[in-house]
Amino acid sequence: MNDAMKHFIVIVCALLLAVSANAQAYAELFAGEEASSLRSTADSLSVLKAGDALADFVSGRLSASGMELFESAGDTSFGIHRENGDTATFRNVISWIPGYDKQLRGRYIVIGTRLSSSNATGLSLLLSLADKLNTNRVLLRRSVIVAAFGGAEENNAGSWYFLNRSFPEVDKIDAYEGLDFFDNPGRGLFAYTASNADLNQTLHAISETLQPARPVLTAAEPAVSDHRSFYSKEIPAVFFTTAEPGRIYRPGTDPMEYEEMARQCEYLYNFTLSLCNGAAPSFHASSANAKVPLVAFGDCDVKPRFLGSSDPSVFLGRWVYTYLRYPDYALENGIRGRVQVSLVIDEKGKVGNVRVEKGVHPSLDAEAVRVIEASPDWKPGMVDGKPVRTRLSLYVEFKLKKAKK
Repeated sequence: MNDAMKHFIVIVCALLLAVSANAQAYAELFAGEEASSLRSTADSLSVLKAGDALADFVSGRLSASGMELFESAGDTSFGIHRENGDTATFRNVISWIPGYDKQLRGRYIVIGTRLSSSNATGLSLLLSLADKLNTNRVLLRRSVIVAAFGGAEENNAGSWYFLNRSFPEVDKIDAYEGLDFFDNPGRGLFAYTASNADLNQTLHAISETLQPARPVLTAAEPAVSDHRSFYSKEIPAVFFTTAEPGRIYRPGTDPMEYEEMARQCEYLYNFTLSLCNGAAPSFHASSANAKVPLVAFGDCDVKPRFLGSSDPSVFLGRWVYTYLRYPDYALENGIRGRVQVSLVIDEKGKVGNVRVEKGVHPSLDAEAVRVIEASPDWKPGMVDGKPVRTRLSLYVEFKLKKAKK
């Protein structure tokens, strides 16, 4: 190797290190800015004791982000009669982000938390997550309802009122995502799903990708919260919290770690995208599927095969890219990128549960899903000599050809 070549390699390495350092510095700066915003919001919320003051703060932030509010008294205000004859009044703050898909925008994912000053961190996380989703609403196939429920100390009266009195389309809610007790994010993130098979599958699929946080999946219930109201309506629900099983932490028990909370917020954003864009989770697992284990592609003794090959690139080359059509809108506007998609190959070799895990643009996301859902049957994966359902994640790349000069 001559001196000129050595010099060139040194320069390239230095440039790569500089780019990597700049990227890391930017990521740390972004996390720091979001952590600072979460801290400021939580501090502001924690000093607001009155219910109306809290509700006004939360509704003002949601409105300022450009989200539509349900503000009529019949939608948001309710009373509870005391034994002494008095009536205690409470408010819910409800807003929504419309989805883009003509068929799915009438279906909803509800994200909620307690409207309480003791839950300042949960509220600040909800507001940050709502802002992220609203900014990127072009990626949401389903609509998202953002809710801060009042009357939490009254057996979760706010979520009960929302589901039984004020919201007329409860049958169109596909899932609920609860966010409470984020007072100790350094202890980790926990996801409580009541062992719902479909929600567990979504959590596992996302955990197989690079994420800023990874929740611990558990079936134990740490506390009574608003997800219980959704259970009673047989709506699949996941409860995210930093409370370990059997323990609830209150503000001040440990130093807050807002940078960790910012990373958890980014994970929750990715999880919500998956719920909004994938198949609706079922509250009751089908008896047929419940008996057949779901296995990661790499864990199969014999991997699923497409046209005789267990290499996913064969599926991409001989099926996906053969029948993929570049959407006109994306073509005209120079939109390109890689769409990450997960799918399940069942015990009979049929492809289903196609979900966008990391989208690029609605037009590209929908086209990737369309082609994969139309896949011919595979040979199913095998474990211990028996066919299993297999989960596979892959990237569908949309590239634009450079115009010839």
